[in-house]
Amino acid sequence: MSNLLIVIITVLVSVAVTTVAAYFINNAINKKKGCRIIKEAELEAENIKKEKILQAKEKFLQLKTDHEKHINEKNSQIQQQEHKLKQRELQLNQQNQDLQKKHKENDSIRENLKAQLEIVNKKSTEYDQLKKEVIEKIENIAGMSAVEAKEMLVESMKEEAKTQAMSYINDVMDEARMTAGKEAKRIVINTIQRIAPETAIENAVTVFNIENDEMKGRIIGREGRNIRALEAATGVEIVVDDTPEAILLSAFDPVRREVARLALHQLVTDGRIHPARIEEVVEKVKKQLDDEIMETGKRTCIDLGIHGLHIELVKLVGRMKYRSSYGQNLLQHSREVANICATMASELGLNPKLAKRAGLLHDIGKVSEEDSELPHAILGMKLAEKYKEKPEVCNAIGAHHEEVEMMSLISPIVLVGDAISGARPGARREVIESYIKRLKDMEAIAQSHNGVTKTYAIQAGRELRVIVGAEQVSDAEAEIMSNEIARKIQNEMVYPGQVKITVIRETRSVAFAK
Repeated sequence: MSNLLIVIITVLVSVAVTTVAAYFINNAINKKKGCRIIKEAELEAENIKKEKILQAKEKFLQLKTDHEKHINEKNSQIQQQEHKLKQRELQLNQQNQDLQKKHKENDSIRENLKAQLEIVNKKSTEYDQLKKEVIEKIENIAGMSAVEAKEMLVESMKEEAKTQAMSYINDVMDEARMTAGKEAKRIVINTIQRIAPETAIENAVTVFNIENDEMKGRIIGREGRNIRALEAATGVEIVVDDTPEAILLSAFDPVRREVARLALHQLVTDGRIHPARIEEVVEKVKKQLDDEIMETGKRTCIDLGIHGLHIELVKLVGRMKYRSSYGQNLLQHSREVANICATMASELGLNPKLAKRAGLLHDIGKVSEEDSELPHAILGMKLAEKYKEKPEVCNAIGAHHEEVEMMSLISPIVLVGDAISGARPGARREVIESYIKRLKDMEAIAQSHNGVTKTYAIQAGRELRVIVGAEQVSDAEAEIMSNEIARKIQNEMVYPGQVKITVIRETRSVAFAK
């Protein structure tokens, strides 16, 4: 038992000794490792410190180099500016010297002029005195004053100057006719011969043909509801009367009439005619017609070789197809004017493409959807300006009725082209009342002149013959009268083409043999 206790104590003591020894040994090892780690950390920190110091030095050197470079550049610029300032200073000094020199020269010239002016004033005073003495002597010799002599001379010179002026005017006009008339006629005749499109005649009524009169009842509908719906949707008055197999569509706007015609055609073909279907078909037809208008405008531009036109102007060109003026289809008229203008511009050595463009667009003011009180020429010019057309084209559009001043050579060409297209036989038709009124107004203007005995408007109002009394009007006065009547008709009347005024003065001697 005691031995066992000794063994246990011995073991415990050995374990305790071993544990203490292990503790001290481990502690020593940890201290040694800690020292080594600290040394390594200190070494690494020293290396990092040296590296950062090197980087800082390099950055400092780089900044120093950049700063020196910047300073050098600034110094170079300053030197250049100083050099320029010195040169400018030298120039200013030289100019100042030149100005001072010129100022001295001007002072000298001014003194000379002053002296010469004094001499001239003195001579003028002497001249006035001599002139007065001479006039007094002439008045004593002639027996009349200078004022009376001047009036007599002026009166005699008036008649002579008037006669010479009329003779000169006649010579100039004859020369102009000889030199310019032949060439102008050739250009106009060639243009008319080369441009010969057909002219469509339209009015305010479209006739819609149907197969039988039974369809009229279906179009009218129960208690007229179908026809009322159609009129409300299209804005066209639909006249269903006793006319066999026909319905009249009445409206001042050709586009509306065309919408109504196409809508009726689809409704009759389909057979379903009631208010809801009518509204649906009308909306569909309007869209189709808008597409057709755009296609017509594009096709017209392609046919005429006009490119780069704004899409809104193309649409206005397409709308011309459904607009007429004095019975002349506006699109055909504009195409005709465009070709005439291009032909004339080519003959005159101008730009035919620009003239053709202006000719096509000259009447776009008539088809504008804007509600404006402006004349169609001015409205068309503003539309062209809005859509960035060239100034020459805009001016030609606005000036084709001489409502604005012509600023380019294209403008009179468009004016003449429009007149040729509208004035040629068969192109337009007028209301008979306005036609008769125009002829009466023309004769009345001529009749208002003194010495006129009879007036006749002939050639459908294109010539006015004025017969004057031989005792009351001289040959020279007849020439003046024709010009005055032409100017008055041009200022006060609106007419197609031009009017020729012929003043006839004749003397008749009558005797009787008994």
